[in-house]
Amino acid sequence: MRIHLGADHAGFPLKEHVRQTLAALGHDVTDVGTHAEESVDYPDYARMVGEAVAGGDADAGVLVCGTGLGMAIAANKVPGVRAVSVYDPEMARMARMHNNANVIALPGRYITPALADEVLEVFLTTGFEGGRHQRRIDKIGEIEQSER
Repeated sequence: MRIHLGADHAGFPLKEHVRQTLAALGHDVTDVGTHAEESVDYPDYARMVGEAVAGGDADAGVLVCGTGLGMAIAANKVPGVRAVSVYDPEMARMARMHNNANVIALPGRYITPALADEVLEVFLTTGFEGGRHQRRIDKIGEIEQSER
């Protein structure tokens, strides 16, 4: 998969681990930054990853900040992005199966690297169920269109 990866300063250490994990799994990873622990603004990275996913340059996005919450909020402002803040494998599975989430935001301060690996594996290997869930995804798209 083509995966765009981004983090703020709080997520930088886990992002570095995630980048190595994704590459070892054979994914094509584009790391948009940050590349250090100096303070930066998370919306900048959420936007870059979100636009890559929505524009078709990436199959999925992975974001990391302190809680995963700010990144998910910011990424969801990009039309076509369905970002979720996830901290456990079951939530990752449900986000993909029912919500067709295409961006995952990890809580760098609240998840271990081993658990992050497990969450990512589930997120990246679980498919969308479609069916009744597609109708709901279509309605999300309608909301995005009406807000433009």
